[in-house]
Amino acid sequence: MASTAQAGNALATVIAPLVKGDGINNTPLPGVSLLCLSRHQIRTPLIYEPSLTIIAQGRKMGYLGDREIYYDPGHYLVQTLPLPFECETYGSPEAPLLGISVRLDPALLSEMVMAMGDTGQYIQAPLPMASVAMTEGMQEAVLRLARALNVAIECSAMGNARIRDVVFEALKGEQGPALRALVLGHGNYSRIVQVLSKLHTHFADDFSVEQLAAQAHMSPSTFHQHFKQITRSSPAQYLKQLRLIKAQQLLLQDNHNVNQAAAAVGYRSVPQFSRDYKRYFGEPPLQHRRQEQALRA
Repeated sequence: MASTAQAGNALATVIAPLVKGDGINNTPLPGVSLLCLSRHQIRTPLIYEPSLTIIAQGRKMGYLGDREIYYDPGHYLVQTLPLPFECETYGSPEAPLLGISVRLDPALLSEMVMAMGDTGQYIQAPLPMASVAMTEGMQEAVLRLARALNVAIECSAMGNARIRDVVFEALKGEQGPALRALVLGHGNYSRIVQVLSKLHTHFADDFSVEQLAAQAHMSPSTFHQHFKQITRSSPAQYLKQLRLIKAQQLLLQDNHNVNQAAAAVGYRSVPQFSRDYKRYFGEPPLQHRRQEQALRA
């Protein structure tokens, strides 16, 4: 078996020619993107859609509440829910962070879970976000996917099969039960997932804990307990973080001013929005936008 370092180097060699610059680089395969960062990025709030993130070079450290989640060429990140968290990225001009992200398509995931049948793997409280050690099977599957991206005819003919390979390896891995729980339902976990889905669709609306608990068919105290266990934050904190990250995205697209962004994510007070934004991102909205745009220039 190739060492983790050798596998990472091989993957980095395949990815590097495809990367156009820092940030998220799209590929011809929908749902597959390449990551690159040629600098150290301090701990920054962000949100990932449900996905698998495989690092070929460099490393990342995620912070979800009191949890620290490391992922590097020896580990891949399994993100089953779109949770706001904070991330620090280690890259440099000489050795930029390089990685590949595979979005978890619900239809594909459901199809594969049903095809695999009952594996006998069950866990009491699935982790919605966790780092998993790379296996030989996952290393080979990701390398096949990356190589397909380099050859147009292979990408067109075999790209979807290469994605299935990677998802299959993830389903066999340590976080397989958490992925299966998204499809099969998992008691209280499944109920919280449904609530989170509603918050992500209607983040500009106001919700009370009582309303959310009723949707989950739980008492407010039981709902609060399970919500915090999964997301590492209270419902109010979670909704605030979600709104602020959505507002940041609107501001960086440069088609919303501060007032418009605040209103779009559900804030009725612009001064309150600016205070919350500065507390979360460390800079006022406009200053933060200028800094981010300068870094991306």
